[in-house]
Amino acid sequence: MSRPLVDIEKMKRILVTDCGSTTTKARLFMKKDGEWRYVISGEAPTTVEAPYEDVTMGVRNAVREIEELTALKLLSKDGIISPSRDDEGVDLYVSTSSAGGGLQMIVFGVIKNMTAESAERAALGAGAIVMDVLAVDDGRKEHEKINILRQLRPDMILLSGGTDGGQIEHVAGFVDLIDVAEPKARFGGDYKLPIIYAGNIKVRDYVKQKLANKFSVTIVDNIRPVLEVENVEPTRNAIHEEFMRHVMSHAPGYPELMKWVHAPLMPTPYGEGMMFRRLAEAWGVNLIGVGLGGATTNIYSIFDGKFVRTVSANLGMSYSICNVLRVAGIDNILRWLPFDIDRKELKNSLRNKMIRPTTIPQTLEDLIIEHAVAREAIANAFKHHKSMARELRGVKRERTIGEIFEMAVEETYINMMKVHVIGGTGGLLSHAPRRVQSALILIDAFQPEGITKLIQDSVFMMPHLGVLSTVHPKAALEIFEKDCLVKLGTVIAPKLKEGAHPSKGEVVLEVKAEMPEGSIIKENVLFNEMKLITLREGEYIEIRVKPNRKCDIGAGFGKEIKAKIEGGVVGVILDGRGRPLTLPKEKKERQEKLKEWFKALKAYPEEILNKV
Repeated sequence: MSRPLVDIEKMKRILVTDCGSTTTKARLFMKKDGEWRYVISGEAPTTVEAPYEDVTMGVRNAVREIEELTALKLLSKDGIISPSRDDEGVDLYVSTSSAGGGLQMIVFGVIKNMTAESAERAALGAGAIVMDVLAVDDGRKEHEKINILRQLRPDMILLSGGTDGGQIEHVAGFVDLIDVAEPKARFGGDYKLPIIYAGNIKVRDYVKQKLANKFSVTIVDNIRPVLEVENVEPTRNAIHEEFMRHVMSHAPGYPELMKWVHAPLMPTPYGEGMMFRRLAEAWGVNLIGVGLGGATTNIYSIFDGKFVRTVSANLGMSYSICNVLRVAGIDNILRWLPFDIDRKELKNSLRNKMIRPTTIPQTLEDLIIEHAVAREAIANAFKHHKSMARELRGVKRERTIGEIFEMAVEETYINMMKVHVIGGTGGLLSHAPRRVQSALILIDAFQPEGITKLIQDSVFMMPHLGVLSTVHPKAALEIFEKDCLVKLGTVIAPKLKEGAHPSKGEVVLEVKAEMPEGSIIKENVLFNEMKLITLREGEYIEIRVKPNRKCDIGAGFGKEIKAKIEGGVVGVILDGRGRPLTLPKEKKERQEKLKEWFKALKAYPEEILNKV
């Protein structure tokens, strides 16, 4: 399959590509003065679909751009030249791919919010787009499920359900459904559709007996061997292996590409999530990340060591932008605009973006509209993510008296007060004209509480570094921290006591900070006010924050907190709007408040804001 690997210590040049749905992106990394650095990029249209139907053409075109810019010779008639020597070749070539729609799966589980949910988590964590989740209690009849299996044409099916040694009827019923439906794979008609079985061990023989002749069946450990345990890693590993062995080996041009790489191809979202995960582990933090794409929005969380990825397959900033409008509702997009716009005009603007996905905003109004949609895309994707990032359903657990009285069994285990870092990647965030714009989008969408660091991928390089980290983790982290990471700064935002409503002009935060040059600044932040403290990347300040008795900044309501925080290209944002964030209901008041916030943070040119 892949080529033999050169000794990591002797490597001088590394090439990584990402074959996206529309664009193939190549990144060249080189070792300089003993450390790995990003050098240059090349991009070209992806060529997996008609009329080309050969993904390697797009890869060659992207790499050829690097050749022209560097005078290096990287391509031969056989593919990528390796190992390197003088002015030609690279020592390592790896790639991710989401071309052709990425990895698409159908998932089975007995109970929708138990085994089916665990199976969905396993598939999402492996970088898949889950086309549908079928369960006994999903309200659909058998003939409807058979029609779904016949119509969707997935790349792979994940079949799970039942605890080990438990009842077998429901899982066996799924096997019969698949047997009758005989679903076909999306790519090619001359190979068997992969089915991964990760359910009750008592049904394994029946799975082999009924399905092995028609499908490529892989048996792995049960995802939920007992109700109290979720075991997803064996399933995720099997998904990767089957993705390479069956799906990619039949996609146009991929068999040839697989001969060029030094490590197995990886789904783009998995590479992206891998880098967020490695970063959280390296820094020892709870982290939430977002990959905001044209067709999908991926959310990643690493919280108390638990990693969860979700994909909102119809929430994106180009191809799926009208789905964001449908899911969020036009009023929720309008609420982020500091100017009047006709509803029909707004809808047409978004429709134009959908049919012309590569266009960029031409006016400040267009830009603010895109940023409003981005807030709603991320917020709705995060809402979905939190529904998956929760304790296992069906597990009996002891509750304290306090929990019983307060009904404190949360829908998610993610506590925003304990999230240390929020990070963003994707074209809109990486290419925002001002970094503060992406910082504000992340703040408004995720609504962080307490003290939270904000970071960003500078050039949409996280998928490349994620797949690189599987072979050379040290190089991936070095490049990420030196050439990919943008430290936006730190946001300080209070959580409001339930039922509390600070009055207009009420001080919610008293801030005192010693600046790097020794001066002392004091700020009183009013309710619904935002302020900015200029503090550059690499600079730290000792800060004391005293919230009023209705607010909590991490130590309890009304309790002061002291912290050492780092700046960034934006600085330190003091956000007095409270959590949960609520915008004024009256339109003119809301628009003026938005302008006030944008001006305070220097988010958009003030002279233009005054005109809109």
